Amino acid sequence: MTAPPTDPETAAEELATLAAQIAEADRRYHDEDDPELTDAAYDALVRRNRAIEAAFPDLVRADSPSRRVGATPAGPLAKVVHARAMTSLDNAFSDEEVADFVARIRRFLRLPDDEPVALTAEPKIDGLSCSLRYEDGTLVQALTRGDGQVGEDVTPNVRTIAAIPQHLPADAPAIFEVRGEVYMAKADFAALNARLLADADDPAKARQFANPRNAAAGSLRQKDADVTARRPLQFFAHGWGEVSDMPADTQSALVELLRRWGFHIADGFARVEGTDAALAVYRAIEAARADLPFDIDGVVYKVDRRDWQARLGQVARAPRWAIAHKFPAERAETVLERIDIQVGRTGKLTPVARLKPVTVGGVVVTNATLHNADEIARLNAWPGDRVIVQRAGDVIPQIAANLSRDEARGTWPFPDRCPECDSLAERETEEVDWRCSGGLICPAQRVERLIHFASRRAFDIGGLGLKRVEDFFHDGLIASPADIFRLKDRRGTLVARERLAEVSVDNLLQAIEDKRAVPLDRFLFALGIRHVGEVTARDLARRYRSFAAFMAMVEQALAIRGEQVPVLAEPDRKFALRRQRAIVAAVDTQQIGPEVAEALLDFFAEEHNRAVVADLAAELTILDTVHETRASEVSGMTIVFTGGLETLSRDEAKAQAESLGARVAGSVSAKTDLVVAGPGAGSKLKKAADLGVRVISEADWRAISAGR
Repeated sequence: MTAPPTDPETAAEELATLAAQIAEADRRYHDEDDPELTDAAYDALVRRNRAIEAAFPDLVRADSPSRRVGATPAGPLAKVVHARAMTSLDNAFSDEEVADFVARIRRFLRLPDDEPVALTAEPKIDGLSCSLRYEDGTLVQALTRGDGQVGEDVTPNVRTIAAIPQHLPADAPAIFEVRGEVYMAKADFAALNARLLADADDPAKARQFANPRNAAAGSLRQKDADVTARRPLQFFAHGWGEVSDMPADTQSALVELLRRWGFHIADGFARVEGTDAALAVYRAIEAARADLPFDIDGVVYKVDRRDWQARLGQVARAPRWAIAHKFPAERAETVLERIDIQVGRTGKLTPVARLKPVTVGGVVVTNATLHNADEIARLNAWPGDRVIVQRAGDVIPQIAANLSRDEARGTWPFPDRCPECDSLAERETEEVDWRCSGGLICPAQRVERLIHFASRRAFDIGGLGLKRVEDFFHDGLIASPADIFRLKDRRGTLVARERLAEVSVDNLLQAIEDKRAVPLDRFLFALGIRHVGEVTARDLARRYRSFAAFMAMVEQALAIRGEQVPVLAEPDRKFALRRQRAIVAAVDTQQIGPEVAEALLDFFAEEHNRAVVADLAAELTILDTVHETRASEVSGMTIVFTGGLETLSRDEAKAQAESLGARVAGSVSAKTDLVVAGPGAGSKLKKAADLGVRVISEADWRAISAGR
């Protein structure tokens, strides 16, 4: 984390931005059950806010996240004021911060050095906080946390949860509020998503919950309690709210009382003395995390003595006597169940780890990339191993470490045949990847190319998603891109297919017809040529302007490549370089190097590929590229957009940059001239700082694009 700003004006501006970002994140998490930020990203914003407020205490805002808990509830459920506020917890992210927590307790209470500090330690369940109010032993009300002051009334829904007692024993206090977490077990979550998929009329549109926490929250906050009753919700108790006559003097004794009353208490709950013992419980729970039937994201420590809790009190949003020791949000331990090989649209064989489901950074992960054969060898990964999974850049799950490494057993045998077509798989010279040699005879490549062709960044054909493309291909309705545009001739067959009503078929056919006129860059990108991504396709389209001119260049370059240039006494390497330079010169586009030029010509050198392209072009109108730019201060620059843009879509921002004569890249490198950073910018912003690349805000970018 970078140091807080040094001047009050900048600090005030950043505090305002942080307040808005965190409020929106709270709303998405607590109200919509649809978090946009990972736990780690959210925690980073909160810690940044705390650091600036510590440096400028006079600038603490009325709407500061440090004074708030959760989000004000919205929606159809009745709002009820909590009899006793439901506070949040401060977080610790290291052993040192836990030691500081215990030291603060000692200082606050002025304890002698030999006075032990007893704590309770328990798993921090990743669920939905809920308060259960019992009067004269009967459950009369259940509220969500909401914003800590006002919650939502979910009483009818909570009555359907078998793990929640409807009555307390006769010796219970007249008023007793039990507080805990409503959650969904990992196995129940997987079964629920499977059932939702099976019950959906259109599997492509089936609702799927992102993780067990979202599933639990969405199930509890239903308007119809019958829906909640069909969802496998459970409840762990961990504390109390309003109590008319407290029946225990310590936290641990109260938890045992709750257990006796019939409430479930999380496995791993323990009473310990001192920092070292608390951290030992943390280590044990962390090690068992992958095998627990429910998701946890840390361990909660609480001062055991209630009289000490009362003396310690609380700050604006959290008690001084409790803290959550969070696990690293992007890592988790699980089991590698098997290794599968996927074949991509360019023939690349990619090993995929199939994992025992585990939540990583708020997302349930069942698969992770193993990249290539070299990575498998580096990890010495075999099915059955216990592994550490992380989400690279919060997006792509990958295996970070193998906990079962055994040097004596050899390397997992990477296949030398394509699993889809049994063609020979070859490893190219000086490359790490294996590729299927089957080309378009390989079903996987053909299907993947068709999926890519119809995807949003390519032809963007609405209604023609992954599942439908796969079904159409396997049923013989489409075998090449051009077949998609001939589906209009098979309307009757489509209507007769199960689940495809006439309206759905007509909508699909109209979506296809709407794409018969396509810009040259989208056409080139949609072909799925290796190394020809969106940016390269756009560069080619700008250089050649028309499809006819592009194909003329291809024919010329193929002719050059096919010439038998005499080697004479010249070494082979020099001849290869001469040939390569000739090919690149023929392609003649500034942004394209020899690797892309070779891939482009490799594609068009194949007769069947040229036939596919000609067949497709006959069905389409390929629009010439008209690219107008105006001179600006960013002309000729390479720009990277990162973070959440608030007033522009990412596509609109790219279009603006290109109209100003700039090139947009997807990652920051030494060649990057400018980074435009919005809220939530992460690794790219850090890399820009490390490289000394100029960084501006979205507001600054709008000023540039407006010519100010």
